[in-house]
Amino acid sequence: MRLSCSIGPRKAGFTLVELLVVIAIIGTLVGLLLPAVQAAREAARRSACSNNLKQLGLALANHEGARKNVPAWGQEFTTAEGAAMSPPSPYFNATTDARKPFGVLGQILPYMEGGTIYNMFNHKRPLLDPLNLPPPWPGGQQQPGALATVPAFICPSTPNVPSDYQPYFAALGVTQPFLMPRTDYVPIRGLHSSLATCVGLPATTTHNGMLGAENIVTNRWVKYSQVIDGLSKTICFIEEAGKQQRFYRGQPLQASALGGNLVLNSFYGDWNVARHTRGLSGANPADPRAAGCGVINILNDDNPYAFHPGGVSIVRGDASVGFLQQDVDTFVFAALVSRDGGESLDNSQ
Repeated sequence: MRLSCSIGPRKAGFTLVELLVVIAIIGTLVGLLLPAVQAAREAARRSACSNNLKQLGLALANHEGARKNVPAWGQEFTTAEGAAMSPPSPYFNATTDARKPFGVLGQILPYMEGGTIYNMFNHKRPLLDPLNLPPPWPGGQQQPGALATVPAFICPSTPNVPSDYQPYFAALGVTQPFLMPRTDYVPIRGLHSSLATCVGLPATTTHNGMLGAENIVTNRWVKYSQVIDGLSKTICFIEEAGKQQRFYRGQPLQASALGGNLVLNSFYGDWNVARHTRGLSGANPADPRAAGCGVINILNDDNPYAFHPGGVSIVRGDASVGFLQQDVDTFVFAALVSRDGGESLDNSQ
């Protein structure tokens, strides 16, 4: 008698080798697609950043249209104006910083849908005044909402960084963290002497940026007629992103000859966000301010700096937005900074 057994149909499935091949293929595809996805995200962030700068340029133009001038990089009340303040501003005679109102960005808030924040402040008094600041400012009487973040001042490509002014105000009695909302966009006051020499100018610091001024007590305002190089050929705001963290060539700077990894001037209402652009060598992170003729994306202390690959975004006086490559010719950059240098540039630069 013959015995037989019947084996059912074989079940389909993956072998271990086949599974590993599929996983490898998926990993390869992800590896190919990830840079494209990241590039697309950065393109969207850079577009949003450009739109922010466009808003700033239009707000400045609207200010000029309404008042026939624009604020200089900083302003300062006179001694007589300080004496007339009632009640007296307590720190007015302690430091010249306590004699200044909002910087440029704060003053253009009403022209970019920021009137609610702007109207919380008394603009006939210094910013560093108990009537204008909330606690922990000594005697602060303002509500915390006065220091609200303004999204249009923040580039979405910038990483999260601190903005605590307590160390700066410690001498005036601030003993707790005093967080003030940041800006990644600043006006340029002019050229630092280290950069002026690179373009054949005398070794002195210039004050002829579009919103520059030497004496901010007597020269508080700039008229568009003073921009004789042309509004379309003069920068009004540029990226100087990432403060208070110091960044050097794309990386946080942990230790250096500068003595620390944080730098102030990050609050959008701070007049000192406006800086004189330096000429930097970019060769030694231990001495990041070493002189040279480099400008962009080296160090964000005083210089244009962004987290976009290859350059920084700008807006010109006519509210046109552009992108400056980080290897831009130093002469071109200097020409774009000065409002009255007499240089010749075409609109593509």
